[in-house]
Amino acid sequence: MQKQNNTHPILERILDANLDRAREGLRVIEEWCRFGLERADLTATCKHLRQQLGQWHRQELRLARNTPTDPGTALTHPQEQQRSQIQTVLQVNLGRVQESLRVLEEYGKLYDLQLAAECKQMRYQVYSLESQLLSHDRLAKLRRSPLYLVTSPSDRLLEIVEAALKGGLTLVQYRSKTADDTTRLQEAEKLAQLCHQHNALFILNDRVDLAVAVNADGVHLGQQDIPIALARQMLGPQQLIGRSTTNPTEMERAIAEGADYIGVGPVYETPTKAGKAAAGLEYIHYAVEHAPVPWYAIGGIDASNLSQVVAAGATHVAVVRAIMQASDPTQATQALLAHLTT
Repeated sequence: MQKQNNTHPILERILDANLDRAREGLRVIEEWCRFGLERADLTATCKHLRQQLGQWHRQELRLARNTPTDPGTALTHPQEQQRSQIQTVLQVNLGRVQESLRVLEEYGKLYDLQLAAECKQMRYQVYSLESQLLSHDRLAKLRRSPLYLVTSPSDRLLEIVEAALKGGLTLVQYRSKTADDTTRLQEAEKLAQLCHQHNALFILNDRVDLAVAVNADGVHLGQQDIPIALARQMLGPQQLIGRSTTNPTEMERAIAEGADYIGVGPVYETPTKAGKAAAGLEYIHYAVEHAPVPWYAIGGIDASNLSQVVAAGATHVAVVRAIMQASDPTQATQALLAHLTT
């Protein structure tokens, strides 16, 4: 113990308040890790951090507490009155823990140097925990999204995507091979905002730099695009990375390289992949047996052949023309989702 000579009632109140805040925030996060995610490893991490802080919450600090005179108890903000989703609860409490640990680190230098050092290391652990939780949230949302819209160029791009989102779509990929970068950036920004307003995931095709620029939920890479490891380095640990595959060898390589999900196809010949032979339903059969990550059957799938794809074992499909060229994108989305979810 490296106790300092600067102990003062005010310092003890600051430490007491922030030990409380950090421990309470960790408990909120721990409950989701335990009951929401059923992740024993993340639950154990939260519990260990709480117990580590609890050892510093000594009687001398608790006795310095003076709640009736604390002006902070009367302060509030409208955003604190309501939470819209689990992710918000997690982000708010992760921020609370990180801020409290920083306070404990700085004021701990006046109280006990060991407390300061431990809180610094704990703060880094919470940063890592945050990355794991947020990436897990995106992956969980991906797994709950049986229908994946891959866009094609259109003068009504935003209108069509918004209509599909209103129909229940929760996963969108922006794909434009011919537009210039300025147009791509502008369209991607608008689509990202639109998707997030509807609590849907937004993925960018090919361009990792644009995905970073618009805060996309991830990027989808083709076989000729940059390595997944490089994309991960650029995106960070929280975003999703998908990879197109057309055969078992490409599937195995994508999984080994760390793809979060894969495309399986093209199931049928499609103008989106002109000149590429169809992989057929046999590749879907293979994916059913061998793919350990989420996968989407893709390529020429629409309402007329969806039953065959589902019968082959696919539970998640990606479509382009079935929605982009539909006379009523909302209705088309609802019909596809109804088929997939039943």
